[in-house]
Amino acid sequence: PPSIGKPRNRSLSGSKSEDHLLTTENGRRIYTKGRPPWYDREGKNLNPPYVIGICGGSASGKTTVARRIIERLEIPWVTVLSMDSFYKVLTEEQHILAAKNEYNFDHPQAFDFDLLIETVRRLREGKSVEVPVYDFTTHRRDKQSKLMYGADVIIFEGILAFYNKELCDLMDMKVFVETDADIRLARRLLRDIVERGRDLDGVLQQYLRSVKPAFDTFIASGMKLADIIVPRGGENEVAIDLIAKQVKNQLAARGYDSMKGCVTQRTDMVQITRPYQPPPSLKIVPQTPQVRGLHTFIRNRNTPRFCLNEFIFYADRLFRILIENAMNYMPFGEVEIMTPTEQKFLGKRNLAEICGVAIMRAGETMESSLRAVVKDCKMGKILIQTNERTMEPELYYLRLPTDIQKYKIFLMDATVATGAAAMMAIRILLDHDVLEENIFLLSLLMAEPGVNSLAYAFPKVTLLTTAVDNSISKRLHVIPGMGNFGDRYYGTEAIGYVTSNKEVNNDIFSNEDEEEIPSSN
Repeated sequence: PPSIGKPRNRSLSGSKSEDHLLTTENGRRIYTKGRPPWYDREGKNLNPPYVIGICGGSASGKTTVARRIIERLEIPWVTVLSMDSFYKVLTEEQHILAAKNEYNFDHPQAFDFDLLIETVRRLREGKSVEVPVYDFTTHRRDKQSKLMYGADVIIFEGILAFYNKELCDLMDMKVFVETDADIRLARRLLRDIVERGRDLDGVLQQYLRSVKPAFDTFIASGMKLADIIVPRGGENEVAIDLIAKQVKNQLAARGYDSMKGCVTQRTDMVQITRPYQPPPSLKIVPQTPQVRGLHTFIRNRNTPRFCLNEFIFYADRLFRILIENAMNYMPFGEVEIMTPTEQKFLGKRNLAEICGVAIMRAGETMESSLRAVVKDCKMGKILIQTNERTMEPELYYLRLPTDIQKYKIFLMDATVATGAAAMMAIRILLDHDVLEENIFLLSLLMAEPGVNSLAYAFPKVTLLTTAVDNSISKRLHVIPGMGNFGDRYYGTEAIGYVTSNKEVNNDIFSNEDEEEIPSSN
């Protein structure tokens, strides 16, 4: 019978190398989530990510090998997927057996291979996936699944990683970790007793009853399928270096540049000589005197931000006009209501569920205006920052509703210059199964090159703005534009603040390097 001693510690599935930030032995910090552009200037996915499968017996050191590979690759964008997350949900009878250490967790029937194959396939396609989290203390799936997003390299590790042929066909490289049985048993005893709250006799019985037979029957045969066998696991530095070198060579053959990512697109997008024609997907707010007046305030460098918050006040007014205009493109159905005078009135009611997604940080300035217009809207965030070395957008963080595909999406950014960040955000939404025609990009100001690029890449995405300027500078600022909107709104730069010192003003508002890039029209 199971021991009734100290309570078990909570132990969840997932590799220890799945942290968002990994520090290598030489001190380099590697992000294991997010990535630079993984698509071309037309918004189409490039080569699929490189998939490494790691197989080996229980406690053979698969996770350590995965970590060592990441350290040697020194590629910033890696996703690690553990097979432990895909154990099947147990029935009541199976729960009783598991409590007695009599359920065979090492048999192929214990895993949900259909879900596992679909998950790896979606990751190869660059799609987002919801990975289940398995609780080894309760033998149930946690209510909160884990969002995982594709990267340039995907490492999949598990005891039966090579058991299913369809799963093996999705791998570019197969690595088998070979470790002596005595060492594997010692590691398993330590892990299950310390981390999973099990007793010594129960672990030994389970090892002899199911773990060792499963290795001999289902796992050891995987060595025949492996491209590389790694004796001694993560201690084998020669094998790890060989794997890393081979992966780098394969990525180079696919055109991957570890210094720049998959593609340099922002400067290419500026240099496209496609003549500007306002696309059908572009919707500009009617240029009423009020709209022109508000633009006069927010474009004026002398509009104060620190005194009476004038810049914020006029920007918020223009945001609301933009969002209310966007509501005209939502589906409305007829509805009959009764007025206080007992008269029927045939009106309209919005039929769409709306989700606002802000491109941080400037896009967050539109959130309060959206909530003022659509009180029950969902909200999401995407953090995209420009790499100062490559000048390319890079994804660092996203938080989206799990059922985002059912919403009409208001994608919000204050300004659109080249359209590179907006293109990445749209690609992310498409990877989360949002239909292209359900995406509405809202921005106070757009530049013609950005409109051109976005409309060409995503013709079904609706672009809504209050104005379109005709060019951008060599520093990729909209011309004539309104300056750095985020800095002016949040007060993080002295833009819009004028002192009596002319030298300071000239430095703040210098036009150095703001030479226009000739318009293509």
